[in-house]
Amino acid sequence: VQLVESGGGLVQPGGSLRLSCAASGFPFSSYDMSWYRQAPGEERELVAAITSGGGRTNYADSVKGRFTISRDNAQNSVYLQMNRLKPEDTAVYYCNVLRWGKGYWGQGTQVTVSS
Repeated sequence: VQLVESGGGLVQPGGSLRLSCAASGFPFSSYDMSWYRQAPGEERELVAAITSGGGRTNYADSVKGRFTISRDNAQNSVYLQMNRLKPEDTAVYYCNVLRWGKGYWGQGTQVTVSS
């Protein structure tokens, strides 16, 4: 299993970023996918999740209405569109899949929201 995140960067408050996660090594279209984030000194937290077919999503309360998770099973990719970013969204963002009882993570992509 390999997960490779991209799309992070420095953005001003109120701005937008779109994160991507390219997956390989497993039947992507059969698995639910998630985005997590971890801020300095904090525990890793679930941000958003999407079912294998993309029909259902759920979000942390802190990002509802601002973030949108989506996937393209033909491209083996999952995305996180982040709008109206706030300084408290600053964190390393990770893609995750749970397969055979084991969680797999990418290397993460840094998102910094600052003026």
